[in-house]
Amino acid sequence: MHGFVEDVFRSLHRVEQRRWARAYLWGLVHGSGRKTPRRLARFGALPPAAVHGLHQFINVSPWDWQPVRRRLAERVAAVAAPFAWTVAELAIPKSGDHSVGVHARTDPATGQRVHGQRALGLFLVAEGRAFPVDWSLLLGGAWERDEELRRRARVPEAETARPAGAHVLEQAARAVTLPRLAGLPWVLDLTGYEDAAGVLAGLARERLDVVCEVDPGQVVLAGRHAPRVSSVGALMGTRHARQPPVTTRQPPDGRTNAVPVRAYAGTVRLPQQTGADGAGRTYRILERPAADGQLPPRYWITSLTEPSVDQVFALVRGRGAALSALSVLEERFGALDFEGRSYPGWHHHMTMASAAYVHQHLDGAPAVLVGAAAG
Repeated sequence: MHGFVEDVFRSLHRVEQRRWARAYLWGLVHGSGRKTPRRLARFGALPPAAVHGLHQFINVSPWDWQPVRRRLAERVAAVAAPFAWTVAELAIPKSGDHSVGVHARTDPATGQRVHGQRALGLFLVAEGRAFPVDWSLLLGGAWERDEELRRRARVPEAETARPAGAHVLEQAARAVTLPRLAGLPWVLDLTGYEDAAGVLAGLARERLDVVCEVDPGQVVLAGRHAPRVSSVGALMGTRHARQPPVTTRQPPDGRTNAVPVRAYAGTVRLPQQTGADGAGRTYRILERPAADGQLPPRYWITSLTEPSVDQVFALVRGRGAALSALSVLEERFGALDFEGRSYPGWHHHMTMASAAYVHQHLDGAPAVLVGAAAG
């Protein structure tokens, strides 16, 4: 672990910072249950005063988390040969209103009111696994306008409440500065995003390839010479939709099933693409029925017009790896356990959770758990 910390946390110039990083990381990797400073100190058999040191390292120490995350991504690129970027949402239940970003909102999936933090994790997808390398915290409610609340939580002035899609584009803007990873396609689930069209247009401006699941009402321009406004669902009901060779799906039981996929054979563009925004880029639309044949079909829009349908859906399956990684981050590496209230503290903790995941799954850290019976 010493070599991992010296590499990934090389931007922390003070020796004591790297020492606390190593202690925090050791507790996240080897401990069980909730990952709080008190329990992390207990896992590492550290003296009682270490609790204060771990708390200070996460909540007070002014280290910049972005260089650490950048180095994590570079380490994954060097070892795991990632083939796509994807984003997964993390809901962190919280009571009270003082922890940074906590607010009440309606869960679009269930229609119920939920209370807590909402975050987006950026993952690099490699064969059979996804690695968390960046995070965004979505602000809402009083965090949009309560200056005193923001000051106490040390929220930067530039950090404003904005839709999830804007955070995705900010993550993409950081990702394209990584030379070995800049050209990877982005595999996203944009269903339910109010700004899905803006996300697609923003990624097009960066000349990034995409495979994005969208709602059937997603607006596109169809036709080459006099394009008309339509939706992906409507286009798939026209004579231009055809049945290509089937693709495959890998269900949880390990069997490989053939799933029919239809593709729109005409030219499709995005309404937002004008001039330098990528007006020359064309897309294809893919439609796949639900597994049980009862639910509505699902739709993807992709700029990957040359690869086979099976190759495109191999990328789509990478999102499942990210969702699995999210569950591991919650259960094993304390993604839900940050006890502080500040914006920097939250980002520090999530950076450490990501480093623990990468160390465990990339560097082969021994999966030894201690403290299972601790309170």
